[in-house]
Amino acid sequence: MESHSQSGRAQLPRNMIENSMFEEEPDIVNLGKDSRLHPLEPDEIEYEPRSSRLLVRGLGEHDLDDEEEDYESSARLLGISFMNRSSNHRGNMQGAYSHEASSGSCSLPTGRTLLVGAFVVVIILSISMVVYFLPKCTFTKEGCHKKNTKLTLVYPLATNGQPFPWPKMRLPSAVVPVHYNLNLLPNLTTLNFTGSVQISLLIIEDTNNITLHSLGLIITEATITPETTKHPQKVQVLEYPLHQQIAIKFNTMLPKGEKYTLNLNYSANLSDGLSGFYKGTYQIKNKTRILAATQFEPFAARNAFPCFDEPAFKATFRISIIRDADHISLSNMPKNTTTSLANGLYQDTFRTSVKMSTYLVAFIVANLTRISNKTAGGTLVSVYAVPDKMDQMDYALEATVKLLNFYENFFSIAYPLKKLDLVALPDFEAGAMENWGLITFRETALLYNEETASIMDKQIVTIVIAHELAHQWFGNLVTMEWWNDLWLNEGFATFMEFFSLEKVFPDFQVSDRFLHTRFRAMEKDSMNSSHPLSTPVETFEQIEEMFDSISYEKGASILLMLKDFLNETNFRQGITQYLMEHKYGNTRNEDLWNCMAKVGSVNLNVKEMMKTWTLQTGFPVVTVKLDTTANKIHLRQDRFLRIAFPQNSSSSFHSYLWHIPLTYITSSCSNYAQPKCIKKWLLKNKTDTIDLKEPNVTWVKFNMNMTGYYIVNYDKSTTEELNELLQNNHLAISDQDRAGLINNAFVLASAGKISIEEVLNLISYLKNETSTAPIVETLLQLNDIYMLVEKRGDLSVSNLMKKYIFNIFGDLIDQQTWSNNGSASERYLRSKLLATACNLNYDMCVQKANIMFTKWMNTTDLSVLPSDLTATILTVGARTVEGWTFIRQMYIQLQSESDKNKMLSAMAKTNNVQHLIWLMYSGLNHNKIRTQELPFILATSSKSRIGYLFAWDFVKENWDDLIKKFHLGSYSIQTIITETTSQFSTKTHLLEVQTFFDSLTDKSSQLGSVQEALEMIHLNIQWMEKNLKNLEKQL
Repeated sequence: MESHSQSGRAQLPRNMIENSMFEEEPDIVNLGKDSRLHPLEPDEIEYEPRSSRLLVRGLGEHDLDDEEEDYESSARLLGISFMNRSSNHRGNMQGAYSHEASSGSCSLPTGRTLLVGAFVVVIILSISMVVYFLPKCTFTKEGCHKKNTKLTLVYPLATNGQPFPWPKMRLPSAVVPVHYNLNLLPNLTTLNFTGSVQISLLIIEDTNNITLHSLGLIITEATITPETTKHPQKVQVLEYPLHQQIAIKFNTMLPKGEKYTLNLNYSANLSDGLSGFYKGTYQIKNKTRILAATQFEPFAARNAFPCFDEPAFKATFRISIIRDADHISLSNMPKNTTTSLANGLYQDTFRTSVKMSTYLVAFIVANLTRISNKTAGGTLVSVYAVPDKMDQMDYALEATVKLLNFYENFFSIAYPLKKLDLVALPDFEAGAMENWGLITFRETALLYNEETASIMDKQIVTIVIAHELAHQWFGNLVTMEWWNDLWLNEGFATFMEFFSLEKVFPDFQVSDRFLHTRFRAMEKDSMNSSHPLSTPVETFEQIEEMFDSISYEKGASILLMLKDFLNETNFRQGITQYLMEHKYGNTRNEDLWNCMAKVGSVNLNVKEMMKTWTLQTGFPVVTVKLDTTANKIHLRQDRFLRIAFPQNSSSSFHSYLWHIPLTYITSSCSNYAQPKCIKKWLLKNKTDTIDLKEPNVTWVKFNMNMTGYYIVNYDKSTTEELNELLQNNHLAISDQDRAGLINNAFVLASAGKISIEEVLNLISYLKNETSTAPIVETLLQLNDIYMLVEKRGDLSVSNLMKKYIFNIFGDLIDQQTWSNNGSASERYLRSKLLATACNLNYDMCVQKANIMFTKWMNTTDLSVLPSDLTATILTVGARTVEGWTFIRQMYIQLQSESDKNKMLSAMAKTNNVQHLIWLMYSGLNHNKIRTQELPFILATSSKSRIGYLFAWDFVKENWDDLIKKFHLGSYSIQTIITETTSQFSTKTHLLEVQTFFDSLTDKSSQLGSVQEALEMIHLNIQWMEKNLKNLEKQL
């Protein structure tokens, strides 16, 4: 480095100081030789921290006793005469540090000084030569690493103290499983099980170890048998619980291409949670019975048997289960044989499976009943449930047969198994799980009571079935290689659930529901805490957190956008090509786009376009400026964020670019039925301009039917034209486009892009609106604002909001009948309008609900209530102690899970503190209420005026128990964290939430859901600061 003035010197960061060891130092020599040219005062000299300086100069800390000696030795080493702190030396400061020489001459150095100086020079030269000839080195936090060489792995210790042969979270690829023979004996009395597994292995690379997964299993015996000798050899099993792995080490290398069979005998307890091989309870004629079931996704197969528990390690499985006569056993494949054993036991052996991932393996031992039917292709479809709920199984069977027929035809690929079982499990954390050939469901997602269930209950059952059936192709037949591309499974299944219902069950009118799904995805994706669809994950918590609205709902949204831009025919050909090319295999994100690109009629670089949607976080806002004079549209894209943090000003943030498939209509050609009126434009650059061919265009509307995954911000004049259009002829644009305009306006206002006044101007037309999509979207947005204002205790603004809502929707509310009449969309709208009215204490609504609630109390028959409105009626009835207590009694007695769910919701909305506490702790302790319902209870109670504080306090007080019940990072924990904090809008609450999670010793503070929760509180604070006063003024 060149010498520079020391008076202006900046202190170097520690890592830069350390690296200076390997730089040439002409400045050191110059300071000694030309010190008169660079005079320094004592107060101008800076010193590095002690440890840094010693490292730079190659001295050990043990060579110096105190700071004074440290300074002097360092200065001498630099070739500078340093003043001694004694008064004598202070009084005789001469030479290099003096502006003038005392006598104009220098005294000659003594022999001792010359000797010491020569010694120092030799030391410096020696160190320099050693450093020069050392291999080049780069400093990191881990130390000095040689360039162009691999880092040496540090191997952990197994539980027995021996070195464990594999240091990484993910398994090595040197050994792959080919086939599993799995034998299980679960004991539903002692609540444990024994098992044995024989794994056929193929050596892909020379290796001296076999490493696989195991968790909570006690290995009692282990042998390995080479295919060449057929002689089993006992082996030692090493365990490394931190990575949930076991390993067998060998003294010699296992050669590439050889085959072995690993045999492991083991025992374990049935899990108390809701993953792995777990125990559940159910009632038969008021007697409690035990069942054993599995939930392996994403990484819990290792809790049931030692295995290579990663998606890419596909293999075949042959499973045998020993049971007693009172139970049946089920697995992925049809039963092959049943053998009678001693002591009244039976062994069921199932056929060998197709090649599949471990997370799709499933088995159940229980007392269940079934109904069955066959598809057109001959697949036997069966629905299973506990005997007391047999009357609720018919609809699921009917819907499954229809949907399975549709999927086989649409994909042009037959369902590959001979049977498909759908099982309703009383204890089940998720909504459903797509185990190949043995799909498991929460009871509310599969069972349907025709007499008391609402149209929405029926729709939900159908949607969940459609989702899980789609997985039999997307996820099971073709599986993502690793969890970073989970969206290839879940995004496709979510897209197909809506697509299939539109084709097979058009009366459900699910397009509005899909629209709301896209809005919900964008709500999360507009936050800094979001993540790309395809994003690196490794830890257990990171994998769990991939199961979120981004993987599911954003994945589905971008597939819809692509389908509409390519057209349905090309899209279908592309996904069929993908399934055919990769069946029984694993894929990455780019494999899908490569297959789409092979469709002959697609004149678009699909891969280049879709990478911008899967590898970047968030989505764009497209700013549209219509130049009516030049007849042009000026476009600009930016990443949209609802709240700006300091890092958003970085250049990387502003470099975000998407390839946006824009669709639009203009005032000159706005007929949706005419394809020529719907224009397309691919926006690839930051800005662009469209030259309009039609003359006299006064307005434009982008993102037709909100199928594009972006929002639009129009210039002032275009906004005014669209507002006028809505006021005079709102039917000129579709109901979904009207809902899109409303959603975009509220979202832009939350980010401060437009004022709340502009939003209220837009929605003022709604007095003339009767369509479901725009009304429901407005109600949801206004209700979110109302709840925030209510929690602040601002009665004046909350009362003004009530008045405003009733002013717009009062007439429509009064027109609603308390019945189940009308189309699915009309029935859904009625339920939302009356729920809002009763929640805001609209007199007519509350009175009618109370009358109906009393009628139900007198008959105890829910069928006397209009099923679409049962939830609203129960919520009003639960406001009194008598009503709440009656609902609790009926909840405990009822068999219909969809009805119980409505009761649970009503009870959780109470403002009675004692009732809330009972609910929460009953759920936590699995007392009268199943633990799987606890996240729903907390989320629901968090919306009430009293409940939101108690729900958060409950989470803080019971955090350790919560993460024992639900995995850290799981969707249940995500829900608990984000929902119980979603109503906070003060800096005090922000600090409290931050402090709580920072204080935890587990990994909670690192969870994405914690960052999302904190950001939502920031957003709520921002909204209140920017909009509350203006809102009050406008109302």
